[in-house]
Amino acid sequence: MYLVLIIVAILVCLLLGVIVLVQNPKGGGLSSNFSSSSQLLGVQKTGDILEKGTWVLAITLMVLSLAINVAIKGGPSDTGSSAVRDQIQKASKPSGNAPAAAPMTMPGAAKPVDTAKK
Repeated sequence: MYLVLIIVAILVCLLLGVIVLVQNPKGGGLSSNFSSSSQLLGVQKTGDILEKGTWVLAITLMVLSLAINVAIKGGPSDTGSSAVRDQIQKASKPSGNAPAAAPMTMPGAAKPVDTAKK
């Protein structure tokens, strides 16, 4: 299900890109090269169809992204993730034989002054 939604979303993205490139903005565009489409439906009808198609594909892409988010259901599946989780836990635990961390100083910098009263 997840893979099908991803494939459909990619196709919608490609179609949306094509429709946006074909539209005639204020000063021309790729649609000026497709003069037969304006003769077939008229200039205004072609613009209306492309604008409605843009809105439909944009809304479809938003709905698909929400559906993909719901299809995941809380993260990756448990198969194989236990080994990764164990490695993360091992890396995050400090080892007992590590030396205590000393404050880092820059070479040539003044030594920190001990302000504690003794």
